[in-house]
Amino acid sequence: MLSKQYGAFHIKTRECLSALDSTIPLERVALQAAGEKLDRKTKGAWVRDALGKRLDELNADGEKLVVLDAVRIQGQIEAIREGYGNGVIHIHLEAPESELSKRYKDRDASIKELDDYSKLLENKTERQVAELGQLADVVISTERCTEDDVLLRAASHIGVFGRTYSRTVDVIVGGQYGSEGKGQVAAHLSSEYDLLVRVGGPNAGHTVWEHPDPYTFHHLPSGTRRNPNAMLVLGAGAVIRVESLMKEIADCNVDYDRLTIDPHAMVISDDDIASESRFTDAMGSTGQGVGAATARRILDRDKAINRLTIAANIKELKPFVRPACEVLDDAFGNNRAVMLEGTQGTSLSLYHGEYPYVTSRDTTVAGCLADAGISPSRVRKVLMVCRTYPIRVESPKGSTSGPMSREINWVDVADRSGVPISELQKVEKTSTTKRKRRVGEFDWAQLRMSASLNAPTDIALTFADYLSIENRKANRVEQLTKDSLQFIEEVERVAAAPVSLISVRFHSRAIIDRRRW
Repeated sequence: MLSKQYGAFHIKTRECLSALDSTIPLERVALQAAGEKLDRKTKGAWVRDALGKRLDELNADGEKLVVLDAVRIQGQIEAIREGYGNGVIHIHLEAPESELSKRYKDRDASIKELDDYSKLLENKTERQVAELGQLADVVISTERCTEDDVLLRAASHIGVFGRTYSRTVDVIVGGQYGSEGKGQVAAHLSSEYDLLVRVGGPNAGHTVWEHPDPYTFHHLPSGTRRNPNAMLVLGAGAVIRVESLMKEIADCNVDYDRLTIDPHAMVISDDDIASESRFTDAMGSTGQGVGAATARRILDRDKAINRLTIAANIKELKPFVRPACEVLDDAFGNNRAVMLEGTQGTSLSLYHGEYPYVTSRDTTVAGCLADAGISPSRVRKVLMVCRTYPIRVESPKGSTSGPMSREINWVDVADRSGVPISELQKVEKTSTTKRKRRVGEFDWAQLRMSASLNAPTDIALTFADYLSIENRKANRVEQLTKDSLQFIEEVERVAAAPVSLISVRFHSRAIIDRRRW
């Protein structure tokens, strides 16, 4: 199991015997006799020598974990220690004879075994194996353990979890009402990561510049195409519209091994979408069924598990379904870089936004981490994305999509920036529903509150061209207009974090990157 879960080379002593003499029958008695003969001849050193030969055949490098299963006499142990020094950890597993007898009967033997455990103990070498515990570095009592329990306990003693709490996770979160340009930022950074994780659901669309046409991601991480080598994860807190996700998977040529969907991720039904029409009319909800599915996750807990609409029970998703926590734990143990991409914005948080004009989840960094199943202690950087003019979705007729501190219109933005009003009217539509957007002055109080909730280490400022169209020509920060530089400096003061990324236009190479990490 160590070989399967932790990438170890698993070598059996009977394989070493067979490598030395291929004529030995695969029978317990024959193997015992052959091993004892070699022990007498070499004082147990044959195991060490055969192990070295086997490792040469496998081209095992010095950093690879090797599990030898198992030693039988003190001489074998001493020879291995002599050959491999301090890198050897001897783990002795023990259990009462009654338990061992039961396990012996139930084993799925790959060799011809004796009738029962008592017959095995007629061999003197086998009888003395229990005494090897006195020589071991670690003794594990397995009587009350499952195989997984024993695996984890053994793995802990050989240092598999030694780097588990290294800070390798960077989180991208929106600082306003969503549509801050998180997709472009995530795509820009994606090449630096081994795993890309996304939370939320299809009520948020992240649009990424591609030639000849931009692509909008509703489920998959925004760096899926930009970094085709990165593993992809949708955690237990994700909410999925199956048809939409399957289309993205096909569009992006994502195979089964690359994408992990946690079995507990919730799936949106047609009824969920139908039930949200009242929110669309009342407050401009996207009406994608995310909120209804999330509510059903709570209210339908009394129903049989096979009736719950979770990813584990959806035929189309099953090839991708595996526990996200296992994939993430493996990444943390191997010091791999992870990007967690949040959706929507902090001011739409179910708990911290202006209720009731909020979404159905906590959109802060803490909420994103909880949805993904990642501990805050693993976080290295928190990147909060803010645009120069915050937006909200167009208000429904006779109602509102929510408050803004100082609402203006797109003509105001056009007059100040020099960006043609026709361009603004064309592009400023929501990624998911294609509805027009409201726009407001930059909200400094909102920035401070979002900074307080998320404690960002860095700010990504987007739509710098809305400060001045001249900024579209900038490739370095000093090429931005004087007023823009003053604005950036004040953002840094209020947020108490550096503006490390600045987007000056919608293009794959339009982000000024001034990070120090």
